[in-house]
Amino acid sequence: MEVGGLPVELWQLILSHLRLPDLCRCSLVCRGWYELVLSLDRTRWRQLCLGCLQHRHPNWPNQPGVEPPSWREAFRQHYLASKTWTKSTQDLDSSSCLSLFRRRKGRRRLRVGVGGEFSSLRAALATASPYDRLVLLPGVHEEPGEVLLKVPMEVVGQGRLGDVVLLASIDQHCPTTRLCNVVLMPARFTSVLYKTTSGYVQFDNCNFEGGQLQIQAPGTCQVKFCSFSQSSIHLRNVALCVLENCEFTGSENASVTVEGCPSSDCNWACKHLAMLAKSCMASLQEPDPAGCSAAKRRGWGELPLGTVRTCEIVVGEERSSFLSAVGAQALLGSAQEDTELGENLRAAKEEEYPALDSNSSDSDLCSDDEEDAQAVYKLPYQAHGLSHTLADLTESRLQGNRLHALQGDLKLKSLQQELQQDKEAQSLANSLQGCIIRQCLFRDGKGGIFIYSRGQAKLEGNVFRDLTYAVRCIQNSKVIMLRNDIHHCKASGIFLRLSAGGLIADNNIHSNCEAGVDIRKGANPLVLCNKIHSGLRSGIVVVGNGKGIIRSNQIYGNKEAGIYILYNGNPAVSGNHIFQGLAAGIAVNENGRGQITGNVICENQWGGADIRHGGDPVLRNNLISCGYSDGVVVGERGKGLIEGNTIYGNKGCGVWMMSSSLPHLINNQISHNSIYGVAVFCCNDNADDHPPGQGGSESFQEEREGAGGENDPDSEEEYPAARRPISVALVELNSINHNGAAGLHVKSSEALNVIANVIHANGDGGVSVLQSSQLTLIANNSISCNSRGGVLVGGECQVELRGNGIYENSSHGIVSKGEGVIAENDIIGNHRCGLQLLQAADMKVTKNRIQSFRDYGIALFDEAKGLVQENLIFQGRSKKSILRPVSNAEDCIIQNNVLLTFKKRFDRECMLINPPARPHLEGGAPGSCTTAGGQRVSSITTRVDGGCHNHGSIFCTIL
Repeated sequence: MEVGGLPVELWQLILSHLRLPDLCRCSLVCRGWYELVLSLDRTRWRQLCLGCLQHRHPNWPNQPGVEPPSWREAFRQHYLASKTWTKSTQDLDSSSCLSLFRRRKGRRRLRVGVGGEFSSLRAALATASPYDRLVLLPGVHEEPGEVLLKVPMEVVGQGRLGDVVLLASIDQHCPTTRLCNVVLMPARFTSVLYKTTSGYVQFDNCNFEGGQLQIQAPGTCQVKFCSFSQSSIHLRNVALCVLENCEFTGSENASVTVEGCPSSDCNWACKHLAMLAKSCMASLQEPDPAGCSAAKRRGWGELPLGTVRTCEIVVGEERSSFLSAVGAQALLGSAQEDTELGENLRAAKEEEYPALDSNSSDSDLCSDDEEDAQAVYKLPYQAHGLSHTLADLTESRLQGNRLHALQGDLKLKSLQQELQQDKEAQSLANSLQGCIIRQCLFRDGKGGIFIYSRGQAKLEGNVFRDLTYAVRCIQNSKVIMLRNDIHHCKASGIFLRLSAGGLIADNNIHSNCEAGVDIRKGANPLVLCNKIHSGLRSGIVVVGNGKGIIRSNQIYGNKEAGIYILYNGNPAVSGNHIFQGLAAGIAVNENGRGQITGNVICENQWGGADIRHGGDPVLRNNLISCGYSDGVVVGERGKGLIEGNTIYGNKGCGVWMMSSSLPHLINNQISHNSIYGVAVFCCNDNADDHPPGQGGSESFQEEREGAGGENDPDSEEEYPAARRPISVALVELNSINHNGAAGLHVKSSEALNVIANVIHANGDGGVSVLQSSQLTLIANNSISCNSRGGVLVGGECQVELRGNGIYENSSHGIVSKGEGVIAENDIIGNHRCGLQLLQAADMKVTKNRIQSFRDYGIALFDEAKGLVQENLIFQGRSKKSILRPVSNAEDCIIQNNVLLTFKKRFDRECMLINPPARPHLEGGAPGSCTTAGGQRVSSITTRVDGGCHNHGSIFCTIL
């Protein structure tokens, strides 16, 4: 009959009354009828699938309320899987037509139980032929001794699941067997429910209570839609087995144990199981047409993902908006106290020496006159060695574009992108060896899956909840975990140790009492594209020589550090987004190491990166922003290479260092932080003061005793060969700008080198050295346009200032009350004195070029002493050069200084040319007038306009 003869709705009504064989025949009539049969998916096919007593809901046990994409396809998969056990005979390869003449198996149906042909299972087995079906009638069937299965057969319970209970211990000695719709309980004499060492067994829709399945290679199994209550599966050297849609509850140990390397001795079923596994992989990997995240596909709507947001970088926002935390306010208060000392002292000196008052009649100029005068006396200094870096800071829009470009470069990659770029990860994701566990539920027990002694397992789409641990993988074993949900474990969610490895990708790991992923003792997994959040401790812990590649994960909302590395842990951490943690973003402690590159670390309560107690990581090219405390913390005995990071908009300091630490801080962009750009302190770092997850709270006694340290032969295996060893903390080639307090703040008891940095437009002074019992070297830096002075040196501090360019700061260029050397600096265009020596300062001031527009070039007060020699002082608008004290003339030697005045513009342009404006970098600065050998180009002698000043020469040589 033609399909068009009746309305489609009427055809669907007629076909909905057909039985399964009739539906299949109708689908073969023609394409129109085939389409009609397919259109019954939500009606008749759904009825057939749910009406079969041997089948459960296709999405049981994890999502029984969610309908499958196709009920017909789900029914088809049920049917095909139920026939796998019958394919034990090998197909004849010589000719496919011989299959037409193959003798079909004659199968009998033997009923066992009250009202059946046999009273016991043992009696039925004695007369059964290969491939017979044994139907267990409703009731309890108990076998007093071990039951041996010597021929292939099928054992099926009649009625609903639970109507048939089998108390027995079964030992399989035949090639294949299937059990369906039966509750299996152990016999009185053993806890073993079922075991096989050679054959294939298939369990469909069974319940296991209080016992254990034992499968040993070359034997294998397929377990689908089964429940395990206080029961477990032990797999030993199995080449390939499949567990799908099963529920494990109340286990006293691990629910599934995988032991030993997969055997190369495969039985006949491995080929069919591999085909089945591949077909399921294809269905799981189909892209989501709506573009939804993995969380939406798995129904994670109940999790607090709605609050997750990434950090938005705002350029030019007022600094006050970054400063709301109480701790930040306290630290800013201490910063203000440090600077008030210098301000009060300046006010006192202005009363004693009225000539220094910028508002006096000598220097009182209207704004228009002042601008004109500054234009006359201003010395060009822009072509120094760091001018290219300084130019980038003057345009906020350019800086904002750079930050947005950086955010784009650090965009989180999807798992598909990672697998395309990483062939090793792709190979692991596609591997089919050992135990394959899919769509199972593990809950309310001690352990989920335990893999040891080179075992292998692949876990896809499972749920682990309310266990002690979800997965434990040790002893050179390998685990592949894809799209699992792991939460509310009493210990760590995933635990790897003793050289374990594998792939952990696209999982949702949250709300665990310990770490989400725990990597120890040489374990080396790939951890990709996971969501690890809301843990009561750290997100990922790498301990005791643990390694691993941790990439493209979202790690947020954990109570302790997002990633915690200690006891020689050495992972590669890259491309992750670590945010909204209640402690540090990444903590490296107790000799931990690691390559930490290209991560976005933002909005954490404590330091974005926290390095203490021998931690020695490489922290490179990360965006560390918008934290509620400091950007990077280097605590007691912390080390590490901190290179190329953007440290922006944190409410504390950009970088907070202890003087006992030994970091190498190079080429970082440190800007718009609410307090200091870089702060160095020497206070004691007590363990009790550690924020959560930063030390003191974790217990790693086993790793502490067993960490290899210097004796570990592999400890330097992945260390960067180009790492330059340093013996003094080094701050080098950084851009420190637009921070709320001083650019660099030092209260140190150890030596410190500050080399070739750009310190620009900070809210307080450029550099403040308030305590320095050992030498602080400040060399070749550009210190400009800061809201107060360029450099402040406190009493009893040892400082060497050499080769710096100190330009246009809002107060004095340099104020010093300490000891040391100030040599070969350009101190130009600052709003007050170029150089001021106060109290008991004892400085050697030589070969500097100094100009102050409105004040003295050099001013000495109180008991200041030292040597002021061979300095070149450019006269400013006030025509003041050197102010010296009279009381200690014998202790303060001032000689051979040169005062230079000018009347022509040509003279002004030549004054900072040879040598060019400082700082100078190796290789020569832009616009340098030196030759390759560094020799001077010319020597010009000229008459100085004016008289003799402080016994200085009336001639000068411009070098």
